[in-house]
Amino acid sequence: QVQLLESGGGLVQVGGSLRLSCAASGSIFSINYMAWYRQAPGKQRELVAVITSGGSTNYEDSVKGRFTISRDNAKNTVYLQMNSLKPEDTAVYYCTCSAKVYGSIRFRDYWGQGTQVTVSS
Repeated sequence: QVQLLESGGGLVQVGGSLRLSCAASGSIFSINYMAWYRQAPGKQRELVAVITSGGSTNYEDSVKGRFTISRDNAKNTVYLQMNSLKPEDTAVYYCTCSAKVYGSIRFRDYWGQGTQVTVSS
């Protein structure tokens, strides 16, 4: 009912930058929050950044000051600008959103397939 398509991952050197994008499509009536999670090998998935429909943001401590989350509500798209990348940022990054589709009375969470970010030293 809602599909999330991520793009922008890749290989970058330490100190470099990447911009991730995630576009939501489908019979979307409304999107509440949108967020990015990441999962490194052997570790649990963790929240990186979240943005509400009103634009309020919150970040995981290790990315504060380096990552910026933003969204374009007209395009149902969320972005993650990642600067000053470190090897420990290497992970698969997942986009997620809480959305309500036409004909539904409640919000539910949707997830993208993930995009690999590798920071080489």
